[in-house]
Amino acid sequence: MPKKQKQKFPHLIGSKWTAQQTILGWRHFQVVNRKNQGQWVFAELVAACDPTARFWVNAQQFKKRSLWQAGWQSLQEMQEQTMNLDGTR
Repeated sequence: MPKKQKQKFPHLIGSKWTAQQTILGWRHFQVVNRKNQGQWVFAELVAACDPTARFWVNAQQFKKRSLWQAGWQSLQEMQEQTMNLDGTR
């Protein structure tokens, strides 16, 4: 029996993300769809406050903390986390 291949990003749909920079005028997004293309996994994001603001992103981008943070973070929380990482607090 062949070994079942582990799915990349198994909990992607429904996950919430905060962009470090505004995208289409928004920071808070939720994954509503996923697409596998060969070795790549793509996520369709929708802005939390504007369902017409949608785009696709390579799911690997979520691993880059300079671009994305998991969950919906306030600007203050994002600044505090940046300070903690920099050790300037």
